[in-house]
Amino acid sequence: MHFNLSNTIEILERTPSIIEAMLSGLSDAWTTATEGPNTFSPYDVVGHLIHGEKADWITRMDIILSDSPDRKFQPFDRFAQFEESKGKTLDELLKEFRMLRQRNIAILKSKNLQSSDFDKTGVHPVFGEVTLAQLLSTWVAHDLNHIFQISRVMAKQYKTDVGPWVEYLKILRS
Repeated sequence: MHFNLSNTIEILERTPSIIEAMLSGLSDAWTTATEGPNTFSPYDVVGHLIHGEKADWITRMDIILSDSPDRKFQPFDRFAQFEESKGKTLDELLKEFRMLRQRNIAILKSKNLQSSDFDKTGVHPVFGEVTLAQLLSTWVAHDLNHIFQISRVMAKQYKTDVGPWVEYLKILRS
């Protein structure tokens, strides 16, 4: 499959519901567990996704689509959620993520992007020149990566409890 905006939006629209279904109403034992030091819990992942909605995807799309000769992206703080999520419940984060994602999809749709727009470029602080198609594709892959991460972190809570079945559970060996 190659980049297609409709396919992109299909995933982006579903991510909040998927994550809510996975996490809403669970005990802290599930939502605050990590894979060890310096790793994200499911709670942290939701905060990270919120920060991306505020500071990454749409902001960078607007830079790419601008008429400005300077299309450099600001570095993205991948750990901003640790400060931004303080004092918030998981339910508050899930609601905020849903609201921000709905807003951002509405903005994305309002751009009435044409196929020529997807080849427009911006400058990533690490990767250099990137296209709008690459940015939007990354948004989808980023969502799916974090859905997998949430599943993996949760599954690993039972890594030793599954005994010999660990051999058949790739998620516990990654």
